[in-house]
Amino acid sequence: MGRLSQLSHPLVAHHLATMRDEKTSPAEFRATVNRLAMLLGVYATADLPTEPITVKTPLADCPSQKLSVRVGLVPILRAGLGLVEPLHQLIPDAEVWHLGMYRNEETAEPVSYYDKLPKRGAVDVGLVLDPMLATGGSIRSAVERLIRWGVPDIRVLSVIAAQPGLDRVQAEFPNVSIFVCAVDPSLNERQFIVPGLGDAGDRIFNTLE
Repeated sequence: MGRLSQLSHPLVAHHLATMRDEKTSPAEFRATVNRLAMLLGVYATADLPTEPITVKTPLADCPSQKLSVRVGLVPILRAGLGLVEPLHQLIPDAEVWHLGMYRNEETAEPVSYYDKLPKRGAVDVGLVLDPMLATGGSIRSAVERLIRWGVPDIRVLSVIAAQPGLDRVQAEFPNVSIFVCAVDPSLNERQFIVPGLGDAGDRIFNTLE
């Protein structure tokens, strides 16, 4: 059964303040996304199954554990790319499968433009990566695609979610686990999260106009 996990930690609160601040530079914004993504990754993978192995240290054999599942990182282009590197540091053997979507500014709905998921051989655990869960449209599309691919365990990692979009995703996909650093109350008339942090993709890639 899916669940919502909102991280409660002094470091999360500290780094969120930096991300939200309009004066934060693009370089520091990217670094902060990296830190929060790693914290999300630790929480989101806490129950991944392992299997016993034995490794040889310089002194003796040592009973150990290794992951026993295939993990796929599924960033939603383009902002989701900011979460890939920290997750790859935690799970170096994870596969990375990109889904490209852009937002129709008139309808605020996602438009898919890139999808190279294979037809067979789905991963065991799919981590959907997107810094912002606003209306929930892009996340819903990504989750639907992973379900069609055959992924049995789907988890969403977002730095900030808006309550309306969160409610929408949870209602439609009750078995999907969602991990966030903060839940903001509302969306504005442009369907941006309030108070939010602006456009995460523009701030990560320094493309603010």
